[in-house]
This record gives sequence, C-alpha cells and structure tokens, in this order.
Amino acid sequence: MDFILTEEQRLLVETIREFVRRELKPLEEGVETSGYLADEVASEIQEKSRGLGLYAINIPREFGGGGLSVLEWMMAEEQFGRTSDILIRRAFGNVYEILLEASEEQKQTYLLPAVRGKRTFSIAFTEPEAGSDAAAIKTKAERSGKGWILNGAKHFISDGLFSDFFVVTAVTDPATGARGISTFIVEKGMTGFTVGRDQPMMGLRGTSHVEMQFKDVVLSNDHLLGHEGQGLKLALATLGRVRLAQVVARSIGKATLVMDQCLDYARERRQFGAPIGDFQMVQQMLADSAMEINATRLALWHTASRLDAGEEVRGSISMMKVQAAEMMGRVVDRAVQIFGGAGYCRDLPIERYYRDARIYRIYDGTSEIHRAVLAKQMMRGDSSVYDIYG
Repeated sequence: MDFILTEEQRLLVETIREFVRRELKPLEEGVETSGYLADEVASEIQEKSRGLGLYAINIPREFGGGGLSVLEWMMAEEQFGRTSDILIRRAFGNVYEILLEASEEQKQTYLLPAVRGKRTFSIAFTEPEAGSDAAAIKTKAERSGKGWILNGAKHFISDGLFSDFFVVTAVTDPATGARGISTFIVEKGMTGFTVGRDQPMMGLRGTSHVEMQFKDVVLSNDHLLGHEGQGLKLALATLGRVRLAQVVARSIGKATLVMDQCLDYARERRQFGAPIGDFQMVQQMLADSAMEINATRLALWHTASRLDAGEEVRGSISMMKVQAAEMMGRVVDRAVQIFGGAGYCRDLPIERYYRDARIYRIYDGTSEIHRAVLAKQMMRGDSSVYDIYG
C-alpha cells in the first residue's frame, strides 16, 4: 500500500476541485432557495463534466466510464462531497455498478446510455417496513407465463422524479427467504407503475425522494437483472460501494470544506481584541476536527486498497460508514459552535451543512445497524476489522 499521491491522482483531485469551485458552487444557493435545478442547467454542467472525463468515473473503460481504481474513485468522490447532492448527481452521474451484471442486451439498453448521460436511473430497495433490513422487503414478483407480475411499494427513492428507470428488488420465492429475492429493471411509464409524492426532507434540497407503487406491473424475463434469487446479493454488493463512495468519501470531502471555512473564520473573527483562533477552546475544536477527518480518510484509503486487491471488506465498510457519518456530524456541529450565531443563520452555508449531514447516520443503513453487523462479525471470530495482522 503506497498512499503517496501520484501526479495523475493529484491532477484528478485538482481538476475536480476546480470544476466544483467554478461550475457548481455558484449554483448551490439557488438550489437551496428554490429546491430545484433547471433541466437546461443540469444538461450544461453534465456536458462540461463529460468533456473533462469526470462522468461515470467508477464504470470500467470498456463501457465508456472512467475506469478508475477503487482508491482513485474514492479520492474523486471526496471532492464531489464539496458540493450539494443534486449537483453531484447531475454533473458526475450516479451510475451504479449493479448494471455491470446486466445481459449484453440490457447493457445496450440501459448501461451504455447511462454512462453517456442519456439515461438516468435509481436503485429502489427501501420500503416502508424494510429500510436497513434489506431482506425484509414485501414487494413481490410472481411468475406469469414467460414473465412476471410485480406488486408492492418503495419509498425514500432518491432522484426518483428525474430517473427514467429503476433497479427494483422483489421477492420471487417467499419459501427461500433471503435467497428468494431477485432484481428487476423497471421503466418509468410502465402500466401500473406510479411514482408518488416527493417526500419533503430537512436537507438535501433539490434531490427528490419519492414514494413508488407497483400494481400488476407486467415484466418480461428481459427485465430480470442477473439470475433469479441473486437480488439480495447484488443489492448488498451495490450498497457496500455506495456507502464507501456516497457516504464515507463524500463525508470526508464535506468535512474538509467545512474545516477550511472554520479556519478562515477563526483567523478573521475577533473577540476581546484577538482572533478567536487564538482561544484555546476554539483551537481544541479545530484540532479535533482535523484529526478525525484525516483518520477517516486514511481508513477509507486502506479499505479501498483492500477492495482493489480483491479482499472481502464487508465489516470494514460497516465500520467506515459509522466512522465517517459520525465524524462529519461532529465536524459540522463544531462549525456551528465556532461560527456562533452566524453559523445558525441562513446567510451562511454552515446551517445547510449541518442539516445535510444529519441524514448520513441514517440512510444506507443506520449507525446502529452497522454497529450490530460489526459486532456480530467479531463475535464469529473475525478480528480483521480491528487487527490488520489477524
């Protein structure tokens, strides 16, 4: 493991940071105020990102993606975290690797257009009674002739208003439990498929989070993604990488951005005749944040390097998800304290960062669930999550 950045990696980081600063940061306040990003603006920033080779960077080159290693992908995702969720989605794309399991025909219809930015999709796993427990879903797909009939509901589906197709988990064999879950591609506009209301959120303005209903939706075998009964395996593999990229790496990026702003404010804001950065308690908050950010980043790089080496890192991903989400919560909380009353006002973005950070401890598996996963793994005798020599 060599964590000394290469010239190519430094260039990648610098290119994304400059793109975010120049093209995306000026759009953040408008999105926050209106809760909306105009389609023409979305198309414009996507085109500019694609011109720099920054779209779908996690997908292999053979399918038109960036072909980055997991480690380099995490470095890129950290920089994405310096802006708003909806701007990340429109500028850089959320092309989930689950489509790599598609048939050749499905890749032509779904994966390749998604990589080119011509189609957008969301993963629809979460249900009203199955959030962190992905195996508890109630949505069912029953055999009918040469196809399937899909019934059920999903909710909290991110980007559902914008997406034109969805990867949906459904029970196909109730008798076999978790091994009876399969994954389907469902197109918006299919008869019986309804995209419901956009559920209002305290943060992540501009990104829709919708309810979905399926009533006797007719699917052919061509809509089955992967093999029957593979759904939970595919879903968990997808969620593992999503957690590393969209929670862990982006948490580090957002926390780093917040830290930059805290330092600027601590140098400029004066009280009792001195910069507040001279006060010991403010220094302690700054130092604590810096140590936590860097510790989380190094742990992420280690986990990403193990993924690149083909190792099993499920427990490490759970550990990283908790560590990063809670680190960011502490960093933004300290930021509000350092900024004082100004940090609580909407005139500055600190209160937005505070609101946006709260969901990271909930979605893609709550902190409590991941702690339980980690503890069970250790109780079964796996010491690798805390002893790298084990």
